[in-house]
Amino acid sequence: MRKLLVTGGAGFIGSNFVRYAIDHTDSAVTVLDKLTYAGNRRSLTDLPQNRMTFVQGDICNASLVHELVRGQDLVVHFAAESHNDNSLRDPSVFVATNLVGTYTLLEAVRRYGVRYHHISTDEVYGDLALDDPNRFTESSPYNPSSPYSATKAGSDHLVRAWVRSFGVAATLSNCSNNYGPYQHVEKFIPRQITNILDGGRPKLYGAGSNVRDWIHVDDHSAAVLLVTAEGKIGETYLIGADGERNNKQVVETILELLGKPHDAYDHVTDRAGHDLRYAIDSTKLRLELGWRPIFSDFTSGLAATIEWYQANEAWWRPQKAKTEANYARQGQ
Repeated sequence: MRKLLVTGGAGFIGSNFVRYAIDHTDSAVTVLDKLTYAGNRRSLTDLPQNRMTFVQGDICNASLVHELVRGQDLVVHFAAESHNDNSLRDPSVFVATNLVGTYTLLEAVRRYGVRYHHISTDEVYGDLALDDPNRFTESSPYNPSSPYSATKAGSDHLVRAWVRSFGVAATLSNCSNNYGPYQHVEKFIPRQITNILDGGRPKLYGAGSNVRDWIHVDDHSAAVLLVTAEGKIGETYLIGADGERNNKQVVETILELLGKPHDAYDHVTDRAGHDLRYAIDSTKLRLELGWRPIFSDFTSGLAATIEWYQANEAWWRPQKAKTEANYARQGQ
């Protein structure tokens, strides 16, 4: 039985990966999560306790990290501060978690000779023009535009330096925007869904023309598991499912799926420095490792996500009022 440590495993993408790994491997999974507001212990409560161990702690805590990494076969590092708006208000926690935390993990896997996989984002590449036919590839230059994406870019560079300088056995992946179950209601898609379920209206930044490349979180999990098994050490793999939609299209699709008029939303002040467009070219992952997305149709994946939020109000309800109060203070 392989021993697997997942950092940030109580967060949105991390908890879905833990579930996927338990369902598709015989691994014994240890989850390390600080349980900030974005981590939710209830995202893991129904998992078999003989397969999953939960540890609450900080990836910047070197003694704890070394204790947990020792004896593992693989570390998959999801833990990150990831909300762009929050990074504009207080970048310091992003520097601590995304840079110092990654350094702490790299030193631990270096010491104990443990295989490491680093989860990153397409936001490290900056953005593309709305009419640009190109997409990000593994060779795209880094051009981060927020404290969040800058700290994630820095963490990517740390991993590559530890591979080259110290021989750490690591791979990296940069993924497009995830959607699916267990995502905090501060994020774009679950916020719009839960606003409607609450009898309210979706909120659209600016004109809603900004484009994101959406991927279902289960497809991301499958790609990561494949890279950890078959990816080439030192290589980066971009993960995307050809799911480009502008924010207006996403909101209108959610409204349609919930039986509401397609224009029943409100415009709010645009985010400062709001990136225009992200788009991932996942050719390398598909050709070298044979990965393909299961949720290739965005609308059907979105419908399944809506059904999950309808059926799991007890999971998202405790977050909702505080989240909307925070947005209201910002005029959003």
